[in-house]
Amino acid sequence: MSFTRNLAATPFARRLFSTTVARHAYYTSSLVTDQVVKTDPHAKLYDFRSDTVTAPTDEMFDIMKAASRNDDVFQEDKSVNELQDYVAELTGHEAAIFCTSGTLSNQLGLRTHLVTPPHSVVCDSRAHVYMWEAGGIAVHSRASVSPVIASNGIHVTTEEIESNILGEDIYSAPTRVVSLENTLNGMIFPLEEMQKISEMARNRGLKMHLDGARLWNASQETGISLKEYAKHFDSVSLCLSKGVGAPIGSILVGNAKYIDRVRYYRKLFGGGWRQAGCMAAAAKYSIENIVPTMKETHNLAKYLADSLVSLGIDLQLPVHTSMVFIDTTRAGLDIQRDLIPALAQRNIKMGGMGTKARMVLHHQIDKEGVDSLLEVVRDAIAARQQEEPSRHALSQSA
Repeated sequence: MSFTRNLAATPFARRLFSTTVARHAYYTSSLVTDQVVKTDPHAKLYDFRSDTVTAPTDEMFDIMKAASRNDDVFQEDKSVNELQDYVAELTGHEAAIFCTSGTLSNQLGLRTHLVTPPHSVVCDSRAHVYMWEAGGIAVHSRASVSPVIASNGIHVTTEEIESNILGEDIYSAPTRVVSLENTLNGMIFPLEEMQKISEMARNRGLKMHLDGARLWNASQETGISLKEYAKHFDSVSLCLSKGVGAPIGSILVGNAKYIDRVRYYRKLFGGGWRQAGCMAAAAKYSIENIVPTMKETHNLAKYLADSLVSLGIDLQLPVHTSMVFIDTTRAGLDIQRDLIPALAQRNIKMGGMGTKARMVLHHQIDKEGVDSLLEVVRDAIAARQQEEPSRHALSQSA
């Protein structure tokens, strides 16, 4: 499962594919990609920027058309209730609530655990709840965060979490929640270590939350059921619009009393939605039909990683599931200069800046798309190598 060779020897970084400075460049590169005239208007478009970019299929629209059309705030919509019951059963929890996004379901999950300040959350320093949710823990829950650096580069350990738990004293915001993430940057958190962390935390009276946005990927890759993962947590957030491929949505599970309270906070946050049955029906269809194909996507991601390494591209992280983080320094390539424009001419979208990029595979990327991307990379490397003698000659003459 672990893919560790040719990892770039780079300093520890929490954000491996974007920074505050990079944000403008990322959006600019995306706009450039959108503005390039396709070489073949009938050719398939491949988008490697994220698994959030998947487009609803014709089959999904048929399912959505047949869905119930009642009010979810009143808890009267059949399709929403069916999805919630279905995911609660899959995860072994009593109840579930359908939300618009993974950020919302994560923040609702944490806010419902965090009752009275001062309080804090301990999590991986790269965690989505800490790095990518607009400071939501501070804003919504009035809580601080104790970010933990994973010394092994893949996941935090029981010892690392335990040594960062804050107790009851007048100087601290006591730890109330341990939040883990699986997968994180596409890497799978070992079940045995999660179990150890859960036992330690619960013995201390702490709540366990799992950001399982891509727990589906971990489950499909390892063969470990969602129920086996989820039993070690008081709440689990599972995204439906990433690798699952649904048009929109995320779902939070927990016990019935907890989900009732979450429902209040969802309304408070402005997240109550009315006729959401069509979205719920599409999500249930996606779980049943797209999730079982994830192992094929993971194999394709590993093929992409292997091929890039053979071309002289380094990996920032091991490839466990659907994400490939690359560093093109050794190959002499600049992502925005050498790859993004050339890929756009082949109807391929990719983000990144400088020499760092993240590629995410999903059910709408096939081997043909991966091979096309590899061909562009191969050509870019060859072009740079041809330029080297000319640059060397110019420097000598100068």
